[in-house]
Amino acid sequence: MKAITTNSFYAWILAARPKTLTGAVIPVLIGSSLAFADGKFDIIPALLCVLFACGMQIAANFINDLYDYLKGSDRADRLGPERACAQGWITPIAMKRGIAGTLIFSCLMGCALLQQCWGRLPHGGWELILLGLLCVIFAFLYTTILSYQGWGDLLVLVFFGFIPVGGTYYVQAHIITADVWVASLICGLVIDTLLVVNNYRDREQDALSGKRTLIVRFGEPFGRYLYLGLGIAAALLSLWFVYNDKIEPLAFIWAPCVYLYLHVLTWRKMAAIRSGKKLNSILGETSRNMLFFGLLLSLAFIQ
Repeated sequence: MKAITTNSFYAWILAARPKTLTGAVIPVLIGSSLAFADGKFDIIPALLCVLFACGMQIAANFINDLYDYLKGSDRADRLGPERACAQGWITPIAMKRGIAGTLIFSCLMGCALLQQCWGRLPHGGWELILLGLLCVIFAFLYTTILSYQGWGDLLVLVFFGFIPVGGTYYVQAHIITADVWVASLICGLVIDTLLVVNNYRDREQDALSGKRTLIVRFGEPFGRYLYLGLGIAAALLSLWFVYNDKIEPLAFIWAPCVYLYLHVLTWRKMAAIRSGKKLNSILGETSRNMLFFGLLLSLAFIQ
């Protein structure tokens, strides 16, 4: 990699980890496609949800980068992608300003969303303020406390499933349906595969750092089969939408089933590699599979 000037624009791009933004966009995409299928789609709230979600994802990445550096978790034996503070690309003081800036941006998007919805929601929009505050609070709690205690997978289900999918649908349709709950769970399960790959790859280093993820607690075989099980569960839950005539049976074949096929292929590679930096390729494939699933399921809803 070429030399990177400290606090340069390129350094900030690397620190933002743009590849992780798929995890922010997919829930909004699924929530919006469900709203479209129900005749409730509203493009302005949908776009504001995308901007809020991306801003919060980047802020969470910055917080994770800074606090892992301050805790000493980013050691020389790190297997994952290099971190900005640990590499000296971004100074800690600048990173704190970056965190503040991205959080302010996200709050502004949230305020614009609130202005769009004020008076049209059952509780006047106050519930959106609560959800926004929870997103900000848990962005800090996840890195500083909760991820070290094995709560990461549950938080992914909540903050990459129920809150963004449900919230995106809610600000457009002004209600929450059973379809939204199921779609939220499916989305959270699929996105959690990305966290599981990270934790599976880092299990030995996490144990040394005192980070008690589920895979550190229960071992390598558990992590391997957890990854497989998440994809299978997401695909099977998608049958709910066939049963409810939300997607056609043929669409089920080319959406969840195609994802499951790719997921199993990736799992087999992961099971063969088991450890080391080569698992970073599994991270890339998992992100690709996740994106395909979000796009294919959304297309199945709106066709």
